[in-house]
Amino acid sequence: MMSTTVVNPPTDITLPEWLKSCLYAPSTSSGETEEDRKYYDTDLICRAFQFAYQLHQGQYRKSGEPYICHPIAVAGMLHDLGGSAAMIAAGFLHDVVEDTDVTIEDIEQRFGAEVRCLVEGVTKLSKINFKSKTESQAENFRRMFLAMAQDIRVIVVKLADRLHNMRTLEFMPEEKRRRTALETREIFAPLANRLGIWRFKWELEDLAFKYLEPEPFRQIQQLVSEKRTAREERLEKVSETLRERLAEAGIRCLDISGRPKHLYSIYQKMQRQNKEFHEIYDLAALRIIVQTNEECYRALAVVHDVFRPIPGRFKDYIGLPKPNRYQSLHTGVIGPWGRPLEVQIRTLEMHRIAEYGIAAHWKYKETGGSNLTHLNAADEKFTWLRQLLEWQSDLKDAQEYLESIKDNLFEDDVYVFTPKGDLVALNPGSTTVDFAYRIHTEVGNHCAGARVNGRMVPLSTRLHNGDIVEIITQKNSHPSLDWLNFVRTSAAKNRIKQWYKRSRREENVARGREILEKELGKTGFESFLKSEPMQAVAEKCNYHSVEDLLAGLGYGEVTLNLVLNRWREIVKAQQPVVNEPEIPPNLPTTAKAALRDGSTTTSRSSDSPIVGVEGLMYHLAGCCTPIPGEQIIGVVTRGKGISIHRQGCHNVEKVECDRLVPVSWNQAAENNGRPQTYQVNVQIEALDRVGVLKDILSRLSDQGINVRHANVKTAFGQPALIDLGIEIRDRAQLEHTFVQIKKMSDILNIRRVGQTDE
Repeated sequence: MMSTTVVNPPTDITLPEWLKSCLYAPSTSSGETEEDRKYYDTDLICRAFQFAYQLHQGQYRKSGEPYICHPIAVAGMLHDLGGSAAMIAAGFLHDVVEDTDVTIEDIEQRFGAEVRCLVEGVTKLSKINFKSKTESQAENFRRMFLAMAQDIRVIVVKLADRLHNMRTLEFMPEEKRRRTALETREIFAPLANRLGIWRFKWELEDLAFKYLEPEPFRQIQQLVSEKRTAREERLEKVSETLRERLAEAGIRCLDISGRPKHLYSIYQKMQRQNKEFHEIYDLAALRIIVQTNEECYRALAVVHDVFRPIPGRFKDYIGLPKPNRYQSLHTGVIGPWGRPLEVQIRTLEMHRIAEYGIAAHWKYKETGGSNLTHLNAADEKFTWLRQLLEWQSDLKDAQEYLESIKDNLFEDDVYVFTPKGDLVALNPGSTTVDFAYRIHTEVGNHCAGARVNGRMVPLSTRLHNGDIVEIITQKNSHPSLDWLNFVRTSAAKNRIKQWYKRSRREENVARGREILEKELGKTGFESFLKSEPMQAVAEKCNYHSVEDLLAGLGYGEVTLNLVLNRWREIVKAQQPVVNEPEIPPNLPTTAKAALRDGSTTTSRSSDSPIVGVEGLMYHLAGCCTPIPGEQIIGVVTRGKGISIHRQGCHNVEKVECDRLVPVSWNQAAENNGRPQTYQVNVQIEALDRVGVLKDILSRLSDQGINVRHANVKTAFGQPALIDLGIEIRDRAQLEHTFVQIKKMSDILNIRRVGQTDE
C-alpha cells in the first residue's frame, strides 16, 4: 500500500530529504513490482515516524536537542544501507519500549510481527534489576545474539543505534564515555567487521579511539591532516599512470581512487610495529574498480609491471573470501616516490559488498528477494554466530561469557582446511585441539593425535593459513587438563571443562564435601547440607542443587571462601534485626563461630596470597612458577607442605587425585596496597649483536621490572640465548612485558621456562 499520509511538518527539528519524500511525496512509479512496494512501504515508514515523534515529544538528549533526532538519525543510516521499510521503522521505534510506556505487544499490533522482532532484539533489558553491570551487559548480549539468529538484521539496527550514540558521546559523563567506547571497540566494531559493514566498522573504531586514547587520537589526526595535500597529489599521479596502462591493456577501469586509512588502523600499526608516525608510509590505499573477476587479475599484472611488488604483501581475497564475504585483491608495491603503497583491485559488486557487507544482499533483483534475513544452519559465513549460540548456555559466569564473545569476534581469523577441502576459520593462535572441537565436540573429546599437512604433530601445534588438518580419534581417549594451557578458542576451553565436570562428578562431589567438612567440622554437617539456607547458597552461586555446588567446589569452579560468605549473608538476612543474630541449631561448631564474628578461617588469613592453604606450610612450585591471574592447584607433598602449581603443569599429571587441593589467588591480599612480586624465569632468543642484552634490560627497567639474574649463551653463527629471572606482579604484567620485548626487531622468540621438576 502506497503512502497517502500528510502530516503537519515538525517545527522543532529539521527533517532529512529522504524522510520528507516519504511524508509528502508518495511514490506512484508504474515500474515498481509488488515486492518493491512491500520492501519499501512508505506508509509503514510514515506511521513509525509519527508514532515515535509523538511518544518522544518533551524528551531531550544530553546535548539538548529533541530526542526524536536520534531515531531519525538511526533510521537514516538504515535507509542509506538500503534497509527495508521494516528496518527503517525499527530504527524509528527502537527506543520507545525502553523509554515510554508502550509495550512490545503494542508495537506488533500497530506495525506487525516483523517490526516487533527487530525492535525487541535491540531493546535493552534496563527494566530488569541485575546484580552487577557485568551481568546486565552479558544478559543483553545473550538476548541480542539469540535475536540475531532469528533475524540477522537485528544487529544492523543495533549498530546504527550505537554509531549515532558514539557520534554524540561527548555529552556523556567521563566514566560512561570510556565504558561505552571500550564496549564499542571490543564488541560492536568487530561485529560490524563480521557482517562486512566496513563503513560502520571504521567510524566506530575511530570514535572509540577518540575517547579511549584522546591524546594519540588528536596527534595522529593533526599529522594526517598536515600531510593530506601532498599525499593526494602523489596518489593522483599514480592513478593517472595506471589509468593509461590499464587502457593500453584493454581493461576498462570504472574507477581509481585513493582511500585514506582510518586513524585507529594507523595507531594500531604504530603500536604493533613500535614505530613513530613518520615511519608509517602506507597511510592510504589505491582502489581500482574493474568489471569482471578476470579483469581483476589482469589489472594486478599491470600494477606489478608498473611498480615493483613487495614480497609477502599479496593477498587473494577473491579466491579465498573472508567470512564476511569481503572479496578483493590486495598487493603492496613500491611507489614512484620510493615508499610502500597498498593497491586494492575489485569489481563493482565486490566494492558494494565491501562497503555495505550483508546489507548488499538484502534485496537482490536477480534472486527475487532476500535470503539472508534468517540464519542458515549450513551457511559457513555465520559459523561465528552459531558458535556463540551453541555454547553460551554453558557459561554461568557473566565475565567469562563477555570474554568469550570478544575472543569469538576477533577479526583476523586463521583459515585451514579439512582433508576433504572444507574451509574452517579459527582464532589466531588456534591449535589442532581447537580445530578438533570446531569440527565436533566428540571429535575433540576423543582426540588422540593430529596430522598437519600430512605430518604427525603435537596437539599443541599452532595452525597457520592454508594448513590441511586431520584429527586422529580413539574411543578410549579423553581430554587432558593440560590442554587448557594451550587451546585458544573459548569453545574448546569450555568443552574441556564440561567434560571433566561430567566425567568426574562423583569424585568432585566427594572432594567438595571433604573441603567443606574440613572447614566446618563433622558435628551437624549432614543437617547443614540439607538445610534451606544451603540450598539458597547453591542457587546464589548459580547451581541447581547443593550437590552441584559441592561438585563445583571440588572441581575448583567455586571457592570455599565464596560459599561460606554466601551462606553467612543468607542466614543473617533471615534473622530478626537485633544486636546478635540468632544462631540456627545443629550447625557445625566452626560455622557457628563464623556466623558470630562475621569471619571465616579463610578471611582471618586474608594476608595470605593463596586461598585454601590457611594455617599450612606451602611454597610455589619451581617447575611452573605460578603467578596471580593464573589458575592454580595445590599438591600435598612429603615434608614440604603444599606445593602450588599452575593448572596443567606436567608434574601435576603424575600426582594421585587424593593429593590435589583446590586453591586460588587471594584477590584481597593482592589489592591491600602491598603488591607482591614473584620470580619468573624467561628465555629470550635474539640476534647475536653487541648491546642486545643492554637494550632488553633497558626496556624492562622502563616497565619498572626488577631483574634478579641474567645469563647469556652464544655460539658462532647461532642466535644468542638469554636467560633472565625477573620479578612480576601478575599474569597481565608478564603478558605486557612479553609484548614490549617482542616489539624489538632483534628478538626472535621469548618464552617462559621453569627451574627444576619436582
